[in-house]
Amino acid sequence: MLILSRDDIKKCITMKDTIEICKNALKNYSLGLANVPLRNKLDVKDSNGQILFMPANINDADNALGIKIVSVYPNNIKLNLPSVPATMLIFDPKTGIASGLIDGTYLTKLRTAALQGAATDLLAKENSKIATLIGTGGQAYEQAHAMLCVRNLEELRVVGRNFEKTKKFVQLLKNDFNNFKTKFVEFEDANKAVIDSDIITTVTTSKVPTFNAKFVKRGAHINGIGSFTPEMIELPKEIINKKNKIYFDTNEGVLSEAGDIILPLKENLIGINDFIGELGELILNPEIGRKDNDEITVFKSVGTAVLDIACGNEIVKHALKLNIGKKVNL
Repeated sequence: MLILSRDDIKKCITMKDTIEICKNALKNYSLGLANVPLRNKLDVKDSNGQILFMPANINDADNALGIKIVSVYPNNIKLNLPSVPATMLIFDPKTGIASGLIDGTYLTKLRTAALQGAATDLLAKENSKIATLIGTGGQAYEQAHAMLCVRNLEELRVVGRNFEKTKKFVQLLKNDFNNFKTKFVEFEDANKAVIDSDIITTVTTSKVPTFNAKFVKRGAHINGIGSFTPEMIELPKEIINKKNKIYFDTNEGVLSEAGDIILPLKENLIGINDFIGELGELILNPEIGRKDNDEITVFKSVGTAVLDIACGNEIVKHALKLNIGKKVNL
């Protein structure tokens, strides 16, 4: 079995590569070529924790098979440990033997950002120049990277709960992404940042909307990436309406888990038939995509193991070719 760390993963795959892998994985999902049960959850009450088990199998030419195990332990922050550590196992589909053990924490950041990058690439206006990123947590860095990879941005605005932390995060982006001709700017007020933004990406675990719909301009593309439970709501319900084009990573996951969508449905602000479809369906049928520069498009995701398995499988294949990682005999 091959063991791959975060640094190993970075040597095997780029953000642009990962975006294309995610597009293909979602296409296969919408074609019915993937077996992806909804994640199972185990509560660990004594430690205020949860463990999520996310298996998947993609029945395409690569026949990828694996499981991601995610621990959600908020108290870990007090111990200076990751609050959402994850581990990814890739299996040989012919034998069922584990062939790869991957740093799932970094893989989650990478594939979640690449998913947003795929949606932004498919739905945002080609001439998008200003983007806003709401959230400066563990997912935010790669989210910024993905937006930079798919559009030639003149300005990337960043908003966080703590302005001092936001300024430090923006400085990190300036240092690490100086190869992009983009101006990075910190904002205290999300609504001010959203004004004139062509792309809005919110990646938080907020239970209230992170911005007001009235500040969203015509033609904007919005990504709701952070929230993944019925209680979490990042997107203003006013933006979830039949006038706007709304897409999901998977219908099953979003309609059962995303508070951003469940609330507007409950309040009859939108009907189940008013959603355009899955991102994979858009890839298969571009006619259901953006028609003009005045349409507002919205992408909502809660995550799906099909992305982890597809990306993990490619990472293991590249690592074997490049002789990267540590091999162990079980």
